[in-house]
Amino acid sequence: MPAIDWNSLVAAAREVREHAYAPYSQYQVGAALLSGSGKVYVGCNVENASYGLALCAERSAIAAMIADGERTIRAIAIVTDGPVPGPPCGMCRQVLAEFADDVPVHLASAQAGSMARTTSLSKLLADPFRPHMLRGNPGGTP
Repeated sequence: MPAIDWNSLVAAAREVREHAYAPYSQYQVGAALLSGSGKVYVGCNVENASYGLALCAERSAIAAMIADGERTIRAIAIVTDGPVPGPPCGMCRQVLAEFADDVPVHLASAQAGSMARTTSLSKLLADPFRPHMLRGNPGGTP
């Protein structure tokens, strides 16, 4: 399997972040994931006046991947506002775990010269709920 090109993934996440719809929080997020086939899917956050209906960038990218017929994530890069990169929320961590066992997660800031770091999904979500845990679904894919 070819190495992950973090520069390209981060650039894609930075670019899509500019399309975020964040009039309430002013916190724009972009995500770019590398699928099992090697294709890159992007997503940005989309807020709503009814705050609970907001869509995170990570889940937006995952939805694009699923809509294209893919089901496996190899890596994801997330670009957030602020000097310290923000990790995915708990909901996004769980949704990532549905399509990836343990993948690298690169966190970067949109601010020039700010820090970036790479972690893993298993460090962000130590004990995910998995499909095989559902009654009537012994180890299979739903």
